[in-house]
Amino acid sequence: MLIIFSFVLHDIINIMTLFTKAILSPKSETDGLRISVMSRHTFNDGITPNPEISDDTYDEWIPELAPSLKLIGSYYRRGLSWDKFSESYEATLHDDMRSTIIQRIASRALNENVTLMCIEESPDRCHRRLLAEECKRIEAELEVIIK
Repeated sequence: MLIIFSFVLHDIINIMTLFTKAILSPKSETDGLRISVMSRHTFNDGITPNPEISDDTYDEWIPELAPSLKLIGSYYRRGLSWDKFSESYEATLHDDMRSTIIQRIASRALNENVTLMCIEESPDRCHRRLLAEECKRIEAELEVIIK
């Protein structure tokens, strides 16, 4: 009963949601605008294009919201801790350019469903979760579902 009420209430007051998910996850009707926040759409070598990621996989690509290649390399190849990675990535989100982009995404997600996507299957140690949390910080009333 509560779940049904929740869906009805959601529809009545037109709450939109910011989702996160892996870019290779199947599309869903609830995804809304699908935004890739990856620096590039390649295999782990960083050079070879991943044929599973095409223009049909996402609606918009905003590589400016990806961690820098140096930060990614430090995390995956040089043993940077997740805490240090998170701290460094979150610091980059506050520059003028990124802040403006994030504000637009958060505002847009108040009016339509938006899904932030990257290659990681789990959001636990993924920048898309950190990015979604920043959107929530900017727009407190935003509903965020992290997958």
